[in-house]
Amino acid sequence: MPAKSFPPSIEPRFRINYGRQLAFGPGKADLLEQIDRTGSISEAAKAMGMSYMRAWTLAKSMDSGCAEPFIRKIRGGNSRGGAQLTETGREVLRHYRELEKITVAVTAEIQVRLTTLLTRQALTDQGRVVERG
Repeated sequence: MPAKSFPPSIEPRFRINYGRQLAFGPGKADLLEQIDRTGSISEAAKAMGMSYMRAWTLAKSMDSGCAEPFIRKIRGGNSRGGAQLTETGREVLRHYRELEKITVAVTAEIQVRLTTLLTRQALTDQGRVVERG
C-alpha cells in the first residue's frame, strides 16, 4: 500500500543570531507561547514534548542574553510557583510572529508556484525510483 501523500507546505522560520550564537528562533518563540498559555515552564515543556531541564535552559538563555528578561519566574514551594511573560517577552514574541506572518504574505505567490512544482515532482516520482545527484 503506498504511503499517504501530503501536499507540501512552506513555513518560514527565522533565527536571530549574535555571531554564531542563536539568540532567538522558532523553538524559543514556541516556548514563550506555551509559557504564556500555561503559566508554567514545566507545563510548557510538557505541552511541547520537551524535558523540563531543556525548557529551563532555554528560558534562562533568553533572559541572560538580552537587556531585559522575557520571563518572570515565580518560585515554587507550597504555592507551586509559575511563570509569566514580561512585557518585553510579549513584545519580542509579537514581533517575531509578525515577521513570520508578513513573510508568508509577501511570498505567497512564490510559495504557490513552488508547491505546485514540488507537488508535480512528487506525483512524477511516485511508483518509481528517482536518481538524485
